[in-house]
Amino acid sequence: MKSRKSAAWDVRRVASAILAVVVLFVVGVVATLAVRSRVARVESTGPAASSADLRIKEAELEEESGGVRWRLRADQALVFEAERRTALKGISVRVFERDRSWTIVGEEGDLFQQTSNVEIRRNVVLTSSDGLRLETSVLRWQGAERRLWTDAPVRMSRDGAVIDGGALDVRMGDETTTMTGRVRATFTRKQPAR
Repeated sequence: MKSRKSAAWDVRRVASAILAVVVLFVVGVVATLAVRSRVARVESTGPAASSADLRIKEAELEEESGGVRWRLRADQALVFEAERRTALKGISVRVFERDRSWTIVGEEGDLFQQTSNVEIRRNVVLTSSDGLRLETSVLRWQGAERRLWTDAPVRMSRDGAVIDGGALDVRMGDETTTMTGRVRATFTRKQPAR
């Protein structure tokens, strides 16, 4: 009788040991995958140290609201959780409305997570599907107000017209555009096609 009980006990101990080894193996695999997946997206930003909580290579974000869809792409994103801000490098934003679209590019900027407001800096160029081109050093988007603005010098051009100003404020809801500061406009005639 003892041999049957001890044999049953041995089988239970072996089964428990196998179960423990399998559980430890699964936990180890899951932990390794979690660490590797987080590390796989991390890329050095160069020699300068960063206090970013997460570094992402080739980030993409898309959102739609009020009939407007936009897609933000960045070569690199540095996420700062405490500030609820994502620093972006190599930015391209595409904005799509029913009857037109825009592309905005810049070297760097910030996406503010709580408001989805965006600031793009350094060599900022906006082009629209209807031929408008805007150039400035900083351009900001405030989503709640549907406001695109800059307090830096700006140049707008389209169909032979070039307008330079000290600042720009575009209110999408009101469909108004205001250029302030020292404003200079130049208009040239297009040559007729022969």
